[in-house]
Amino acid sequence: MRLLLFIVVVLLPLAVASLFTGVSSVSLSTLLNGDARAAMILVESRVPRTVALIFAGSGMAVAGTIMQMLARNRFVEPSTAGTVESAGLGILTVLLLAPGLPVFLKMLVAAAFALAGTLLFLAILRRIPLRSVLMVPLIGIMLGGVISAITTFFAYRYNMQQSLGAWMTGDFSAVLRGRYELLWFSFAMTVMAYIAADRFTVAGLGEDFSTNLGLNYTRVMALGLGIVSMVTASVVVSAGMVPFLGLIVPNVVSMIMGDALRRTLPWIALSGAALVLACDIVGRTVNAPYEIPVGTVLGVIGSGFFLYLLLRKQSRAA
Repeated sequence: MRLLLFIVVVLLPLAVASLFTGVSSVSLSTLLNGDARAAMILVESRVPRTVALIFAGSGMAVAGTIMQMLARNRFVEPSTAGTVESAGLGILTVLLLAPGLPVFLKMLVAAAFALAGTLLFLAILRRIPLRSVLMVPLIGIMLGGVISAITTFFAYRYNMQQSLGAWMTGDFSAVLRGRYELLWFSFAMTVMAYIAADRFTVAGLGEDFSTNLGLNYTRVMALGLGIVSMVTASVVVSAGMVPFLGLIVPNVVSMIMGDALRRTLPWIALSGAALVLACDIVGRTVNAPYEIPVGTVLGVIGSGFFLYLLLRKQSRAA
């Protein structure tokens, strides 16, 4: 009941506001008056953009939750573990070696690179004695920085910086009908994550404990990493980098409702969608008629929230 109330009171008004916010005049009155141009803009641009925002927000929030459970660290998410940067390297590889590939195959290549980057991050964690939970995101940010530097070097070397920037901005302004359908994979992965929610909860207790309970820890890890990689790749290929979303939403929901994924995952998905919709509306209105990309707005909010979590953790340790 509370979940339905959240949808009606928070998510639905944001979705409606997203449909009628923008440079072009699209309103209920123009639609009722039979304005063909307004109807075309609504169908071709506003509806696909709103759906893309919802799918991207819910998918990235869930992906961040899964990464936090598998890494057993509250500061981990795709943009603090090198996953997003690895997907960007995959996109650059496709642009250099096979620019004519269909978008679906580009997503698969980006997903493979994202999976490889996440596995590298986890492998590094196993080899380093971690005395503080703050070391985990620090390692991820450094790994992401190295991967990003490699990507930037090759993009500069082959004069592809502008093309790469267009893929990695986190901007939904170019989303039109026919250019967001990859995000249905993100939605499918979100549903799959909910189906396997109990397994992820048990896996988050550690390999030894989950194995003693009869859980195939390796399979659950593979499933979780596959979901994270596919979601990250579909979002990056469709709209670019959406940072810190998987950090903000899971932590806020966990503070309120606890860590049982079967219960919290719908809230995480819907809250992620609501946050991205709100950031997109802010980006479209604060400097109208120009737009501030969603990735930029989320970067400001997310970095502030990240600092809050760090200070909160340090105050508890003191």
